[in-house]
Amino acid sequence: MRKPFIALIVIVVLAIGSLLGKDIVAKVAVERVFALVTGLQLRMSSLNVGVAKSAVAINGLTLYNPRIFEERIMLDMPDMYVHYNLPAIFKGKVYMYDMKLDLKEFIIVKNKNGKLNLDSLKSVKAQRAGGKAQDADRARPIDMRIDNLELRIGKVIYKDYSAGAKPYIREFNINVNEKYTDIKDPYALVSLIVAKALMNTTIASLANFDLNGLSGRLSGVASKAGRLATETAGKATKIAGQTGKAVSDVAGKFINMPFGDFKE
Repeated sequence: MRKPFIALIVIVVLAIGSLLGKDIVAKVAVERVFALVTGLQLRMSSLNVGVAKSAVAINGLTLYNPRIFEERIMLDMPDMYVHYNLPAIFKGKVYMYDMKLDLKEFIIVKNKNGKLNLDSLKSVKAQRAGGKAQDADRARPIDMRIDNLELRIGKVIYKDYSAGAKPYIREFNINVNEKYTDIKDPYALVSLIVAKALMNTTIASLANFDLNGLSGRLSGVASKAGRLATETAGKATKIAGQTGKAVSDVAGKFINMPFGDFKE
């Protein structure tokens, strides 16, 4: 009787170890991608890895500004879902079949010295440098691919501390809900999020941010509505001088699976 019992314990321990290993791999993969692509600090409230398939649901993801900014948080993302290729990760690649991002708030900050937090993002730095390698991470880019991206952005907030002690604040409820395909450049992912967050607001004009400069990163990224992502820059130019109510894009339909949950 002891041998079957011991064998059962061994099987249970191995199973638990396997699950814990998947959690660690997924967490490291997510942190690695965000750290290398954004260059900013990231924290997650919880991370749950699927058992029957390589999928991960992340809750309470927060991206922080560098400490030179009065506001600590740049991005508040309650939910993120990724269906990934596990063998590819062990080969140093990040291959995602599906990614869903639910951004509650994107906070754009100009500090008292006139510096913009968006300029801290590595993709923006690369854009300003004309796409040339400026550091070790840029010289050795992440081998990343996303087949399908579903992007939600609720609110974009602009806070300008350069005009005085009390910041100038503008809020835009943009309610972006769109799908994109064939993303092969990790910097294109960040550029797409920034472009979609700003294109239906006047923030680019208020902050003197060159939104058109991101268009080079978006070449080849297509929306499922049939529009190229590079059109975001052109649309941003048309509305840069507008004030008041934000303009919303036609949004693609989300698949039935809710954010923060996944089925095996």
